[in-house]
Amino acid sequence: MNGDEQLLRGRVYGHDHDDPDPGPRPGQTYAHLVGGPLDGLLLDVTGWTPDEMAGGAALPTELGQFPGGRALYEPRTDGPRAPGPGVTCRFYHCGDSP
Repeated sequence: MNGDEQLLRGRVYGHDHDDPDPGPRPGQTYAHLVGGPLDGLLLDVTGWTPDEMAGGAALPTELGQFPGGRALYEPRTDGPRAPGPGVTCRFYHCGDSP
């Protein structure tokens, strides 16, 4: 694991890198992002409906195949639950979009 990967692990997507507490917050629900440019980050899915969860996420990032594009993640019903506070599911990388 390189330094950039270590920096991302356990952080919540969208929190600033200099946030004094970039980790999960009590009372929130998270999806663990697996693979791709955002591997290891947590996505706050608090309040998402089952339909929204089933649709996955297209997350803006500078780290993917298309800088300034989106990293695409989708849920899998066969995947194991990710450990961690508030983590209820995993979203797996399925591609990048410009």
